[in-house]
Amino acid sequence: MWIIYALAAAFFAGFVSVLAKMGIKNTDSNLAMALRTVVVVGFAWLIVFAVGSHTSITTISHKSLGFLLLSGLSTGGSWMCCFKALQIGDVNKVVSVDKSSTILTMLLSMCFLREEVTRIKICAMIVIGAGTYLMIERKQAVLNDSKGYKWLFYAALSALFASMTAILGKVGIEGVESSLGTAIRTVVVMAMAWLIVFMQGKQKEIQRIDRRSWWFIGLSGLATGLSWLCYYHALQEGPVSIVGPIDKLSILVTAAFGYFVLHEELKKQAVIGLGMIVAGTLSLLI
Repeated sequence: MWIIYALAAAFFAGFVSVLAKMGIKNTDSNLAMALRTVVVVGFAWLIVFAVGSHTSITTISHKSLGFLLLSGLSTGGSWMCCFKALQIGDVNKVVSVDKSSTILTMLLSMCFLREEVTRIKICAMIVIGAGTYLMIERKQAVLNDSKGYKWLFYAALSALFASMTAILGKVGIEGVESSLGTAIRTVVVMAMAWLIVFMQGKQKEIQRIDRRSWWFIGLSGLATGLSWLCYYHALQEGPVSIVGPIDKLSILVTAAFGYFVLHEELKKQAVIGLGMIVAGTLSLLI
């Protein structure tokens, strides 16, 4: 069942980047992220009370709570960097780098969680890494533009924080009902996001957000909530080194939307890279 939940998480996560890209087109990236967290928090706690898991909140150990809070901070850092990268670069390129957190997640899970190291996992990491490299298109015009480096920097930071999120979340979710653990994390992310917004004075720009952006930010938050609930349910039962890569199959949905809806160019090299990422991920299920 954890594989099904991991695939569901990937499906919903695929919509997040595209909806976020469309929602922050005319909105500050940090403000858009903060607004999205409100939707995620509301949705997550609605599920918690609906299933009655709120009654077990007093039984959570200090260790689990601490790691859940750290996981939330890592998620907030990943979101901020990802939103900034999306505002500067193409969604297909940004997501490709962001999804490279798969390799970091696998390495960290083997080192710190002592998960089994196999030949298939090593081969999968090599194939996924090569596929990610192929999807990052390098044009001379981009290399000569200072903004061409900025999206890559923020996307790489997003990948680093995302890999830390999975490891910290795996430890924190042990012995905690998955929906409750997800809800606790969302509160941390929301607090972190709004703190940054107020520090930058961006809250004044809320009134300037158009109706179209509001819709996409809201839908992005809903997709995020669904993805998180499925992801942490899968993480509670399955190994991080496999759940993490499966979750990154969301790149298929994102790439399809980027090409057909946002009309972003997807060249042969990128298609080959995408195929390698998918092949490397699916090999983990063997």
